[in-house]
Amino acid sequence: MSTVSVVYGVEGMNCSHCVMRVQKALAEVAGVARAEVELEPGRARLELIEPAPDFAILAAAVDGVGYRLVKV
Repeated sequence: MSTVSVVYGVEGMNCSHCVMRVQKALAEVAGVARAEVELEPGRARLELIEPAPDFAILAAAVDGVGYRLVKV
């Protein structure tokens, strides 16, 4: 199993509850092996299983819980 590491920005988080919601949403996407979300500096580090899920799928998962995933 081949993986790739990516880092995205996350907008709209302001507390640890926000971090947990975003992390859970990303972890539930098929193809995400690991999701680590940090409040400061507003970042999501992901380990994705190849073939990696498209950014639009990841962004939709984050949008679904009320936040915004952005390419950095």
